[in-house]
Amino acid sequence: MTTKIYRRRSIALAATALLLTFGRPGQAGPHANGTAAPHPVGLGNVLNTKDGGQIFGFDINQNGDDGVLTSAQDAGGGAFLVSVETFDQNSGKITKSFARDRGTRNDYNGDGIFAGDVALVTHYITPKGQIYARRTYEVMNPVTAGKFTGAWTPPIKDVDVIQAAENQTTSTSVAFVIELKNQDKPDLLVTDVAANTFSNVIPLDPDLFGLNDGPHLGQYTAANEAVIALSPDSGAVHGRPPINVLIDLSSGQTTQFDGYNNGVYHAGGVNGLAVDPNTGIAATTTELNAQVEFYDLAKQRGITAVQLPCTGPTSQLNSGSNIAADPVNKLFLVTETYYCDGSQGSAIVVYNERGKFIEAITGFKFAIGEPAPAINPGKRMGWAYGGSAGFNQLQQFFY
Repeated sequence: MTTKIYRRRSIALAATALLLTFGRPGQAGPHANGTAAPHPVGLGNVLNTKDGGQIFGFDINQNGDDGVLTSAQDAGGGAFLVSVETFDQNSGKITKSFARDRGTRNDYNGDGIFAGDVALVTHYITPKGQIYARRTYEVMNPVTAGKFTGAWTPPIKDVDVIQAAENQTTSTSVAFVIELKNQDKPDLLVTDVAANTFSNVIPLDPDLFGLNDGPHLGQYTAANEAVIALSPDSGAVHGRPPINVLIDLSSGQTTQFDGYNNGVYHAGGVNGLAVDPNTGIAATTTELNAQVEFYDLAKQRGITAVQLPCTGPTSQLNSGSNIAADPVNKLFLVTETYYCDGSQGSAIVVYNERGKFIEAITGFKFAIGEPAPAINPGKRMGWAYGGSAGFNQLQQFFY
């Protein structure tokens, strides 16, 4: 799961919510598996971009100390100042700023870091006299090089990468894309980003996987499957159950099973998905009932559905957003914009793979629809949007 904020030329974050009643707050528990965090649980350093711009997409190397982000800001006169920056994930200090440009032609979005510390960056290039950008894809191999080292060239022309599944352990990665000049037709690209090769292109049914249905992508590596969670009714009140779709990355064959649909108004839209790539345990968040659902993908059935702390099954305002999976410590980290009564700000709420509440890390300032944090399981540390300056900062945390 990559941490991506859509560009000014794409989709804005939604900002609708209901003000509903709070329930009883939860209490922080011991660390999963009896392990100890290398730092006290809570917030750490704050990262600011070198050029002061807003951050549009970032990720960190789960097997090192580096990270990458893309930045943009309004420079006046219709121009934008943009850059790509690398940073030290321990200190939050920027280590390199490159691809800097001031004008109307260039723009960047970070799509994620893949196996071998290889980053993928979307490069938007707006032709003179036009308002719509064409896309090329730049590669940093490795991120620590502090520069673009090559290109990633999808076999389908004019695609936009909507989401790449989180995977820094195997060379086989998967991206959900749409064909911009073919009625936004959705596809999965099975790819080795570093080698710029593609082992499969899997067409998807646009009626099921249309963007209005909110597809969220994960990767179940042990089964060689992609996982997509979505709402068939676009999150409608009293709608049908969410759907979990498993897609074989070799054959393209799909199977699906219904998810939990709890609550007075039912589950509504799926806000986030994360998958343990080894065990095949998946977690989702849903909009109308403020619940986190846990599934066994191998058995294609639910494990449990739990309320977020301080919520009831109609607490839409307190619903979770996106999720990060920690397959080392067997944890899921859920971003929640309005935690409990709001006095502690936003939070990252941590669960184990059986749905047991572990702890809540408070003090963030999230936006509605907050992306998943980027985490380094070995350090039990991560970075998220949520500093005092919103999307202009990243906030370090320990769990």
